[in-house]
Amino acid sequence: MYKPLRHVLIACLATGLASGTALAGDDTPPVFGWVEKATIEEPWGAEVKVKLDSGALTSSMQAEDIERFERDGEEWVRFVVEVEDEATEEVVSKTFERPVLRNLILTGAGGKDRRPAVLMTLCIGDTRYEEQFTLEDRDNLIYPVLLGRRTIQDLGLLDVTRTFVHDLACDENTPLRQHEDKELDDDIGI
Repeated sequence: MYKPLRHVLIACLATGLASGTALAGDDTPPVFGWVEKATIEEPWGAEVKVKLDSGALTSSMQAEDIERFERDGEEWVRFVVEVEDEATEEVVSKTFERPVLRNLILTGAGGKDRRPAVLMTLCIGDTRYEEQFTLEDRDNLIYPVLLGRRTIQDLGLLDVTRTFVHDLACDENTPLRQHEDKELDDDIGI
């Protein structure tokens, strides 16, 4: 049966990437599943399930009791992250204070919503990532952390047929991919 060449190439690529086989040298980016485990760092380390969502641009994190305030003439935010720690199955919480990088105005079926975006650090696999997260109450959602395209582009490839591909392997010597080193889209507005 005849198959167009592009289908054969896609099948070969998908097979090679899913099996972890390097197709063109050792520069093949790592593959992540649509759900992975991560730890919220600095210095907390709570283990959570994260959803990699290619439909979202900016990442989002569970936050409650969001309080805006001013510090040294700049806008800051204080918030509580309360999650179930996947390692211990206990509900844990921590209060964070972060400078606001930008404010997003999201429009949806429920109207407009203004959310602050802050930098937070996650460990995923064997790398720590300092990423931009909007803060919202995600208590009624399955995943306390959602990773959008701006974060996924730094991780590697996304395989929507797999989950929990990477084990957590971060310690005090784990490299940190800093947000300031990241190439951002023109519309990020910070």
